[in-house]
Amino acid sequence: MVTDHVDTFTPRGIRLKSGRELEADLVVTATGLELQVLGGVQLDVDGIRVDPAGIFNYKGMMFSDVPNLASSFGYTNASWTLKSDLTAAYVCRLLNHMEKHGWTQCTPRNTDPALKPQPWLDFTSGYVLRAMARFPKQGARSPWRAHQNYARDLLSLRFGPVDDGVMKFSRNPLNTHTA
Repeated sequence: MVTDHVDTFTPRGIRLKSGRELEADLVVTATGLELQVLGGVQLDVDGIRVDPAGIFNYKGMMFSDVPNLASSFGYTNASWTLKSDLTAAYVCRLLNHMEKHGWTQCTPRNTDPALKPQPWLDFTSGYVLRAMARFPKQGARSPWRAHQNYARDLLSLRFGPVDDGVMKFSRNPLNTHTA
């Protein structure tokens, strides 16, 4: 296996940009995976487009100032399903809390002007680095930090408070006042 850029195909195989020719019976090319936030869905809140690159990720599953939206994004350093399971359980806790109190909307809000944006993922694969500028950001501390740590997330997501002071709740999606 060789990683390089293909310059051209030759009668015996391929010539690489480096000038090296590789004889090959079969050539498998990888053109570059292009990651998309939420599969490329466009987010709008109250008719205003939301640029994912301009928001913070909340607990690795929700997005600042985007109401009632959660997504599952697993671990990059462990089983994907470990984080997905914690996310699903947390969303169920969140929905149950909302139903119990009559809330119809939940929105993570960053009120800390000192929160500095950091890359969403600490991952150096080319396909991730190419898309990083389009991803939401994370902060240096919880709940805006995706820790990539199951034990820490287990405590936070399974046993931590749903009403953490960052998540804002309201009874009417058109009402901008929070409880």
